Amino acid sequence: MNTIRLDKRDLILAKGAAVMTRRGYHGTGVQEIVQAAGIPKGSFYHYFASKEDFALQALIFIYQPRLARYSEALSNPALSPRARILAYYNDLLMHFRQQQRLEYHCFIGSLSFEMSELIPAIGEQVERIFQQSAQILQRCLEQAQAAGELAADEDCRNLASFIANAWQGVLTRLKVASQAQPVEDFVLRLERLLAV
Repeated sequence: MNTIRLDKRDLILAKGAAVMTRRGYHGTGVQEIVQAAGIPKGSFYHYFASKEDFALQALIFIYQPRLARYSEALSNPALSPRARILAYYNDLLMHFRQQQRLEYHCFIGSLSFEMSELIPAIGEQVERIFQQSAQILQRCLEQAQAAGELAADEDCRNLASFIANAWQGVLTRLKVASQAQPVEDFVLRLERLLAV
């Protein structure tokens, strides 16, 4: 029985987040979320206290698995630390290149632009996710430094923050560019930035 409850909650989070990503927080009501999930409105309030609560839980639902995959990719013992970073972003580049019609919608980006100032709890959750991502990258950069792949005096925290912020800029550009060029530019510059 508990599995069924979790499955329904996950369904609401997945379908509702997809709608909210496309339409924005203000453009999405509870009715649109439940319609997308194919559930009665009462079920929404069984799992979520409000639309704000839904958005906060959706951020965790979507980004904790992504952060886990990022951490796993940047911990791959088969590759050197530098190669792990470059392989991860090159894989993303290949993903975007393979799309026939590039449409990219970023849930965290949409929420951060629209709601971070209006609902501080959302801004804080977004910032926590960004910080976790930068910390994963920083650990890998520190390993690269220990392996002699980065200069001994490199500030790995600052470099991780710069790369993470640049990537968020790329994702913002993808919302309007409809082409993979921003990702290509990012990967090229990252390769040069991390050149041995």
